[in-house]
Amino acid sequence: MKSIKELYRIGTGPSSSHTMAPRRAAEMFQRRNPDCHSFRVTLYGSLALTGKGHLTDVAILETLKPHGEVEIVWEPTIFLPFHPNGMRFEALNDEGRAVETWTVYSVGGGALAEENSAPIESADIYPLTKLSDIMHWCQQNGRTYWEYVEMHESGDLWVFLSKIWRVMREAVERGLETEGVIPGPLNLSRRATRYNVRASGYKQSLQSRGLIFSYALAVSEENASGGRIVTAPTCGSSGVLPAVLYHLWKTREFSEMRICRALATAGLIGNIVKHNASISGAEVGCQGEVGVACAMAAAAANQLFGGTTAQIEYAAEMGLEHHLGMTCDPICGLVQIPCIERNAYAAARALDANLYSMYTDGHHRVSFDRVVEVMKQTGHDLPSIYKETGEGGLAKDFI
Repeated sequence: MKSIKELYRIGTGPSSSHTMAPRRAAEMFQRRNPDCHSFRVTLYGSLALTGKGHLTDVAILETLKPHGEVEIVWEPTIFLPFHPNGMRFEALNDEGRAVETWTVYSVGGGALAEENSAPIESADIYPLTKLSDIMHWCQQNGRTYWEYVEMHESGDLWVFLSKIWRVMREAVERGLETEGVIPGPLNLSRRATRYNVRASGYKQSLQSRGLIFSYALAVSEENASGGRIVTAPTCGSSGVLPAVLYHLWKTREFSEMRICRALATAGLIGNIVKHNASISGAEVGCQGEVGVACAMAAAAANQLFGGTTAQIEYAAEMGLEHHLGMTCDPICGLVQIPCIERNAYAAARALDANLYSMYTDGHHRVSFDRVVEVMKQTGHDLPSIYKETGEGGLAKDFI
């Protein structure tokens, strides 16, 4: 299992799979062919079906166009067997013949992989990859999840997570200050500011829920507008964890160090799902994005409130379990409807999972690892039209 630095990525929206990863792939291919002045990029499956709404072509063109001519070929009916988000880059000579070809896949959260190989990222650093095993190790050694992360990450972990927390805070605060219409044909108005203002008029219990909504909306609307966010675990689900942490930081005055430790635990939860299943909406649906984000946020909140390793595991399990089967059906291929609203609901649900778990001793029948297995199988059983293709579900009437 790889570093959580491969899970938390700072970048611009709207999609980690459809925008951030294709941009990175284009950068890598250009560096491999510095003298090439003509490129052809073929997008397959989900990348082709919703790529225009996710600005996939814009990301590639912005990267390669300064170095030469670029042709983009859309193949929405061809799904390569390794992953729905396939790309083929070709460097062309003066006669238009390919002198180098590279097929690469966007596998979720901004990560890239080649067929039948490990993701093109850092080496594995975690010896244990199941939460039950990690929990047992922590209990046997009197450690916490964040200490397990600290043991296996490099020495700059807390500097890195401090930067992640700063970018998350900035995204919330920028989103709360920005009004207007989100770019795209839906003409969707930003709502974060209105929710934040209206929340002040309610009693404390309802005010808390309204503030959570506003913080999640703020980040998700920033993402949909191409703003700077952190994948947690993806761009499409980037509003959940920052909303929960920002709310607890503001209301409970937790120190930055405690927030960073919560980020470490949340990163471990997301990493386990990424390693054992998927965080790609094109592969397993929105359960792998918003569902995993809810699990991460529930675990982070539970740790901040003093939960045991068993209670944290239970909170994460509930956060994911109650999103099982959620489809990825973005209208017009945009990370707006239903994505933005789902972030707000999932943030509130994460706090509910935390509260429910805190009432228990942490013991329960279905483990987090089992839910991850079920999520993976459920995602594979979902028809492809419900997995970020824009062909089914809510998106169907808008094709």
